[in-house]
Amino acid sequence: MNHPSDSLEDLRQRLAEFARQRDWEQFHSPKNLSMALIAEAAELVEHFQWLTESQSLQLDADQLAAVRLELADILIYLVRTADRLDIDLIAAARDKIAINEQRFPAAQVRGLASRGSEAPSRQKFDES
Repeated sequence: MNHPSDSLEDLRQRLAEFARQRDWEQFHSPKNLSMALIAEAAELVEHFQWLTESQSLQLDADQLAAVRLELADILIYLVRTADRLDIDLIAAARDKIAINEQRFPAAQVRGLASRGSEAPSRQKFDES
């Protein structure tokens, strides 16, 4: 259920105020925030390390609660980093989706799992 304050902008403002009240903006450089973000991402990965694909989809309540908090940390550092760089994350995500729609036409890549650098080139698509 969405609440009136469930927006990325509201979260950005709340996090900025949280940092201001604690005089933490001095520590919230893009460098420091991005380093914190990657550390939190590593903590997220630890919850899935050694699990099978199936197990990763069937976390128990305690595991899910821990993953939930790691995802929250990642989102917090992501939003703070974007805020400090004056980047609109929603606009950036829309732009990236548009780029990916061009890079990976659904008709040519449906069901294929590969990294962008491994994806078949557009020339190969045009030749088929």
